[in-house]
Amino acid sequence: MSPRSSTTTPGRQLDHPAPADIRLEAVLHACADPMRLRILQALASDPATSCGKIGLVCSKSTASHHFRVLREAGVITQRYQGTAKVNELRRDDLDTIFPGLLDTLLASAAAEAERA
Repeated sequence: MSPRSSTTTPGRQLDHPAPADIRLEAVLHACADPMRLRILQALASDPATSCGKIGLVCSKSTASHHFRVLREAGVITQRYQGTAKVNELRRDDLDTIFPGLLDTLLASAAAEAERA
């Protein structure tokens, strides 16, 4: 396994899988939850967004769980900016490893939202 990369701010580190460690089953599992799909959609339209700006309707601990699942699967990166965590899709990595997957997931989520 490749070493894990991390985003650092003095005293604060978050582990992110290296591109070689991102697995399809982990990405699909992370994206299988409707709340996490909503996070993906929000980050696709606003690339560097703090957790609080996404407006999830759940407790703070549940939101933290969803962001952690996405980060550990390699779908997003998180970095501290002051006291906030800023989130970004790992679009370049995902498009290289799984061409078209992220666009397909986002299009499917949009179509599902229209049907509801």
